[in-house]
Amino acid sequence: MSKKEAILKAAQEAFAQLGFTGATVKDVANRADVSFGLVSHYFGSKQELFLAAGFDMADRLVARLTEATAKETDGLVAIQRYMTAYFDFTEEHRNRFSILLRCSPFSHMETGLDAEKVAEKFSIFIDELKRCVSLGIKDGSIRDLPLEETALIIYGNIVGSVRTSLLTPYESGNIFAETIKHVMRSLKNSPGQDGC
Repeated sequence: MSKKEAILKAAQEAFAQLGFTGATVKDVANRADVSFGLVSHYFGSKQELFLAAGFDMADRLVARLTEATAKETDGLVAIQRYMTAYFDFTEEHRNRFSILLRCSPFSHMETGLDAEKVAEKFSIFIDELKRCVSLGIKDGSIRDLPLEETALIIYGNIVGSVRTSLLTPYESGNIFAETIKHVMRSLKNSPGQDGC
């Protein structure tokens, strides 16, 4: 692992555990076992480090989601695979994943962050869900639903489940599986369904 990668990983851990305000560049440097100056050299300000760490995690997750859904021809199955891949990735990176919750348009935005840049990065997640929903409506596996709202509702269910699992004291051992079941039931096109 390069020093730059070590810094990103350390930043993800620090910001995930302590939040933007609580984490310091010095803490990140100590976790990465590099000098404070090297962190500044690679990433400039604390805000830029925060965005770089969050965007690196987002890019890794997008790659996983794309791999999970790219070859699927059934829209409902593609959404199930998307959600499963998202939740599996969350569990694999449990000690760092919260940076995505903190560096997100679906959360409180830290002062000084470029909100448009963050929204643009996260639109990739919604766009892939819209693609899967559209595929499902066309193939008949998903009932006729508005694309944008449906994708946002699915993503809201995902984010809510992840937040509950990672950031709350509530017992949530089976929340990911139950969220997938809930979304599948809500989307599935059943004969005689009236859209309610």
